Amino acid sequence: MNEQTESFVSHLVELRDRLLRAVIAVVVVFVCLMPWAADIYDILAHPLMVALPEGTKMIATGVVTPFFVPVKVTLMLAFLISLPVVLYQVWAFIAPGLYAHEKRLGLPLIIASTLLFIVGMAFCYFLVFGVVFSFIAEFAPKSITPAPDIEQYLSFVLTMFTAFGVTFEVPIVVIVLVRFGLVTIAQLKEARPYVIVGAFVVAAIVTPPDVVSQLLLAIPLCLLYELGILFSRFIKASPERSKTTQDA
Repeated sequence: MNEQTESFVSHLVELRDRLLRAVIAVVVVFVCLMPWAADIYDILAHPLMVALPEGTKMIATGVVTPFFVPVKVTLMLAFLISLPVVLYQVWAFIAPGLYAHEKRLGLPLIIASTLLFIVGMAFCYFLVFGVVFSFIAEFAPKSITPAPDIEQYLSFVLTMFTAFGVTFEVPIVVIVLVRFGLVTIAQLKEARPYVIVGAFVVAAIVTPPDVVSQLLLAIPLCLLYELGILFSRFIKASPERSKTTQDA
């Protein structure tokens, strides 16, 4: 019992240390970026400003909102830049519970996950935002002068970035499930109709109520699922994990 208690405490201490290192990495990057917080927000707002009528500006309804919103955007960017460090700390914590050949997947998974999340956000920023904001601007009555609130815009952007970032992680999830022997390629193919339906349901929930933006999320999700299946053909399931799954 004492050995189990000591092991549990040591794991908690290690978890604390890993979290602390991840937080420090984010804070250091955040402090370095703070002098350009206003410029960073302007870059984030650019797709919307292009779609708005000329001379239109966003508004801030709160007293401290003009300060806190750019700070939140800068913190988001700091987390994104620090994402490789954060993911490495997560991997370093769970790695001792994996087999030796599974540990070798650590670095490729960290790199691929980071790149795919960034690609998903870039896809959203450079393509989806332009389509969505142009649609909204064209649909709005001419008697209305749009004046978006910066806080609501940030909430919308974070939701979209998260949705597309997570969507682009689908190939990694599929490959990991196959590699650990939790599912087979045949099972993934059988689940294809459910994945397609689920993709459109998720897209309808997280995107604005227009067909174009929903398609821009649902179609990549389905294609990335197929891409994950394709790459899984070159991945052999872990024999230890497969045996454990069968025994369970």
